[in-house]
Amino acid sequence: MPDTPPDSSPPPKPSLPKRWGIGLNVVLQVILVLAIFFGVNRLSYRYHARWDLSPQQSFTLSSATLNYVSKLPKDVFIANVFARDSKIFPDVQALLEEYRINGRGRVKLRSIDPLRDIERAEELKAETGLALDQNGIVIRVGSRTRFIREEELVIRETGNQAVRAIKEFRGEDAVTSAMINLIEGGERKFYLVLGKGARTETALTDVMAALGGLGRQQNFQLLPLNLADISRVPEDADGLLLIGLRYDLSEREVEMLKAYWESKRAGLLVMLDPAGETPRLHAFLGINGVTPREDRVLYAESTGTGTRKEFSVQAIFDNESSITQPLAASTVTMPGQSQSLDVRFDDEYLLNQNITVRALIGASDRYWGEKNYLEELPLVDEEDTKAPIFLAASVERGSVADERLRMDTCRMVVVGNASMLDKKTALGVNRDFVAGCLNWILNREKLSGAPPKQKHSYRIQLNPRQNELIFWITTIAMPGLVLGLGMMVWASRRAA
Repeated sequence: MPDTPPDSSPPPKPSLPKRWGIGLNVVLQVILVLAIFFGVNRLSYRYHARWDLSPQQSFTLSSATLNYVSKLPKDVFIANVFARDSKIFPDVQALLEEYRINGRGRVKLRSIDPLRDIERAEELKAETGLALDQNGIVIRVGSRTRFIREEELVIRETGNQAVRAIKEFRGEDAVTSAMINLIEGGERKFYLVLGKGARTETALTDVMAALGGLGRQQNFQLLPLNLADISRVPEDADGLLLIGLRYDLSEREVEMLKAYWESKRAGLLVMLDPAGETPRLHAFLGINGVTPREDRVLYAESTGTGTRKEFSVQAIFDNESSITQPLAASTVTMPGQSQSLDVRFDDEYLLNQNITVRALIGASDRYWGEKNYLEELPLVDEEDTKAPIFLAASVERGSVADERLRMDTCRMVVVGNASMLDKKTALGVNRDFVAGCLNWILNREKLSGAPPKQKHSYRIQLNPRQNELIFWITTIAMPGLVLGLGMMVWASRRAA
């Protein structure tokens, strides 16, 4: 058969429906891509997570503030009234954004630059009645309003210069304290009992400074009180603080203390000085289920270099009490000397009086309560107290199982150590424990946890040699390295 010549006719043109199909497919793909894009953005806006990767967690609210903000009983409006060129504007904005995110819809945040958003600033002035003539934060709860000035948010370096550098940023302290004040309707009051001696003047100064700092954070006033000058505990006292008393209470003062404790609402924090002579105070505590022992908690052993006697006690927190539960993962060091406490959990008299006693801090197993602590090498014998050794306990009178009905209970915390707030030896966890005790006494379980920590500013001092080294690395070495790598890649491609 002869060869059939190849068909040289042009291929048929695509039909019109096929073109429309391709175009429709492209349109659908574009629509799908846009839908995915906007959908993902929408989801990321509503459901997102943030991580604070700074070493000190500088951009994360403290656990106490998080607990409080997550359980706010009222709506809170916050306005960030800061000029954008302020040095602390980024810190303030980041801080307030954390309140908004963790407020579970209760915290409303607005940022207003008074130099650019003049209309909105005037509206806020009309709403609040504040002058707003300087940078600050406006917090409003219902009809109550508080304006926190810029200088209340920072601590500056001392000196005579016109513009002093910022040393610390304490914005969380100020905002949380103002929020508590507005919601509760005023500051709470703790009275520190004076006139009964102290270990040293420095120790008393450290205690007052530490408690004053906690008061700024937790919205309470610290006021001095001399029991010899009064006939009854002030009615506005939310709590009495008996810290490191060296001399005992008189019979009249003990009767005042009993009358206060038997009132509808009372709070006591007792931090005992083991060297103090306070038998009447001990008897009052013993009636309520916590009896201080006449010993010292220590650890002693004989070593090749001599006798080792350790009074500083390593201890652990109870993991069930609302005071210490947030700190249960931490260990605590009780500095100075401590005395053990006889804690009566199931005493029939206490049960009849509706008094609940709970241990808060226990010493590690190697420690014991030594009666003859002045000996060169104390040894455990029958008269000493063996494990478990309790160093702190809580007492609650009138407690019930339902937390909602516990607002009128009387609460007391007893600690067998008066050195926990000493400036030179105190750790952060000691301060956190005392803060937890004070908030528990005030029925503020929502503020349980570690209180805010100040955000410090640090300076790196470089000598001329270090400055010169940084200059050569950043301006010559690093750009030269990049240029060299680029030239090597170019040369290799030319050769290929």
